[in-house]
Amino acid sequence: MTSATSERGSRLSWEGLRKAADTLTTPLLPDDYLTLLNPLWSSRELRGRVEKVIPETEDAATLVIRPGWGWHYDHRPGQYVGIGVQVGGKFQWRSYSVSSAPRRSGRTLAITVRAMPEGKLSEHLVKGLAPGTIVRLATPQGDFVLPDPPPARMLFLVGGSGITPVMSMLRTLDRRGTMGDIVLHYSSTTPERMIFRDEIAALHDKHPGLTFHARHTDSEGIFELAAGDSGLDAVCPDWRERETWACGPGPMLDAVEAHWEEAGIADSLHLERFSLDLGGDGGEGGSLSFQNSGKTIEVDGATTVLEAGESAGVGMPYGCRMGICHTCTVTKISGTVRDLRNGAEFDQPNEQVQTCVTVPVGPCVLNL
Repeated sequence: MTSATSERGSRLSWEGLRKAADTLTTPLLPDDYLTLLNPLWSSRELRGRVEKVIPETEDAATLVIRPGWGWHYDHRPGQYVGIGVQVGGKFQWRSYSVSSAPRRSGRTLAITVRAMPEGKLSEHLVKGLAPGTIVRLATPQGDFVLPDPPPARMLFLVGGSGITPVMSMLRTLDRRGTMGDIVLHYSSTTPERMIFRDEIAALHDKHPGLTFHARHTDSEGIFELAAGDSGLDAVCPDWRERETWACGPGPMLDAVEAHWEEAGIADSLHLERFSLDLGGDGGEGGSLSFQNSGKTIEVDGATTVLEAGESAGVGMPYGCRMGICHTCTVTKISGTVRDLRNGAEFDQPNEQVQTCVTVPVGPCVLNL
């Protein structure tokens, strides 16, 4: 018997034992006893324990998390995970890129968070979270990933905390010994706010194929892609021939996207946005009813279905809150909702809708 078969067999036996124990512990479940011994042993939800909080800059920190029962270390470099933390008696959920390299034999993963002025949860994660805290986790998601095998030539355009998914890719390439011809352009307001600055410099010294351009926008200004001698052609003359990953503030990504489209090579560009662009028209609003909980709330045309449900005290599923991961998708039994991203309307009965990016257009009933 191979080690993989043995491991699979022991896992199945343990899962079967848990199921068999259900009948012996009714009305409680094995989880009710196991989580008293170790909170990470829950099979009802993914959990993790914060092992370390490592300051990176004055306003950013890396959280090293040990996931519990049910977690599989099979995420791809560049993906993000959902994390739920109790703040003020209520679980707050956000999604953050995994900054550590995937390790199938690993025991921890890391996310790197920058505290945002308007970010209630990010501020808490960076400055108020203590090691030992139990958090909830959502499985890795996202298509902003490192291919396997990686392209021979790559370009990374990064701004601010957009370095986090790219750092996972660079660490993976370093660990595998596959760091090829890579150009990294990283913009930060100041050297002190440049996350992973020393580690990136060390990777640059270690790998001759890694070219690192740092730009400090407070003193040098915003990087202008089409600025001739100081623009993209100067930083990376063969950018048109490279597969490119860009992550950072919305205006930066808008400029990159337009530049690649103008060059006719949009297919070679991969973008990761940390904020949601709700450019579509709002709805007319209306009454939003939740069939299972029996609750109804009046909603205006600018409040998303997710936000409305949360304000009504309904247990709403959600993950990225950006319309990407689809964790928030529920069944709309009747009524119409409008997608804030593009104005598309969903008016069919028993239709699946994403609550984090839709608003009601008239009365709606949800299967919650």
